[in-house]
Amino acid sequence: MTSYARNAGLAAYQRVAAHGGVAGADPHRLVLMLMDGAVERMTAALGCIERGEIGRKAALLHGSVNIIAELRGSLNLAQGGSLAENLSNLYDYMVRRLLLGNANSDPRPITEVLDLLNEIRSAWVAIGPSVRQSPAGPANTP
Repeated sequence: MTSYARNAGLAAYQRVAAHGGVAGADPHRLVLMLMDGAVERMTAALGCIERGEIGRKAALLHGSVNIIAELRGSLNLAQGGSLAENLSNLYDYMVRRLLLGNANSDPRPITEVLDLLNEIRSAWVAIGPSVRQSPAGPANTP
C-alpha cells in the first residue's frame, strides 16, 4: 500500500469518525466540539506563526473565526438574557482579536482569545452534567 493510499484511507476514516461523532452528539456536546475545534485551529495557527507558514495560519484562523461566529449565532438572545448578550459581545470581541492577530501575524491576540475560549469551555464542561439531566435539555447559550 502506498503512502498516498494510506493517507487517503486515514482521511476518509477521520471524516466518517467526525460525522459520526456529530450525528450522535447532544446539543451540549456539539457546542463542546465546536469549542474544541476552534482551540485546535488557534493552537495550530500559533505554530504556523512561529514557522512562518502564513497561508496555513490564515486558513486556520479563518476556520476559528467561522466557528466562533457559529457559537455566537447559536445563542438564544431572547431567552438567554444578559448572559447570552454578554457572550455575544465576547464572541464578537474574540473575532475582532483573531482578525487582528491574523493580519499582523501577532500571537498575542490569538493567545488572548485562546485563554478566553478555554474559560468559557471550562464553564461549559462544568455545567454539562446538570443540563444533560434537565428534562428540557441544554439551553442554547454556549
